[in-house]
Amino acid sequence: MHDFLNDERFKGIERFSSKLWLSSPTMHGEEQKWVDDAIRTNWVSTVGANINEIERQIAEYVGVKSAVGLSAGTAALHLATKLAGEKLYGQARPNQGTLQGHRVFCSDMTFDASINPVAYEDGEAVFIDTEYDTWNMSPEALEKAFKLYPDTKLVVIAHLYGTPGKMEELKRICDEHGALIVEDAAESLGAKYKLNGQWVETGSLGDYNCISFNGNNIFEKAA
Repeated sequence: MHDFLNDERFKGIERFSSKLWLSSPTMHGEEQKWVDDAIRTNWVSTVGANINEIERQIAEYVGVKSAVGLSAGTAALHLATKLAGEKLYGQARPNQGTLQGHRVFCSDMTFDASINPVAYEDGEAVFIDTEYDTWNMSPEALEKAFKLYPDTKLVVIAHLYGTPGKMEELKRICDEHGALIVEDAAESLGAKYKLNGQWVETGSLGDYNCISFNGNNIFEKAA
């Protein structure tokens, strides 16, 4: 176990007396300047130069062709799930969701924003057990689920606490069954995963990938 009490990097930081924070958001640079700039230039909106630039930068950082900035990771997960449903089953009627009548395999240990879009789109979530090594979706459990419900074509996989799931195995299983992946990388921006011998960023491992800049979600870890 690491000796945090004698680690020079933590000198001057006092421990909490009554609680242990999962992640405490901090500000380190010109955040206030850019908030003020958005107000001053009247770009408190869903468009503008700053949004265009962060979309460009994050796509380059993660290693994907393009990115779209939304109001929250929750909105990104809904959009990703809806688009996956349309790709699999076609555009829904106005009074129906894109997943109506279809099952979706989902991580069973995650924030509800990963799962709610399945209900929004009239699908049925089937929860896949967590495995011990990463606390993420178990490849063995996913394989068993496909044996029970072989017609399932969408899998929502979340990475918890900055630790990627076993994506090489999970992707192989999904590919074998012709299933798309919605990757919930909200808690793992900055984490890398070794896939086919190459280190890649989480947020680039699924067919549709979601990240988050929420202060509680920024972790860095490699697996």
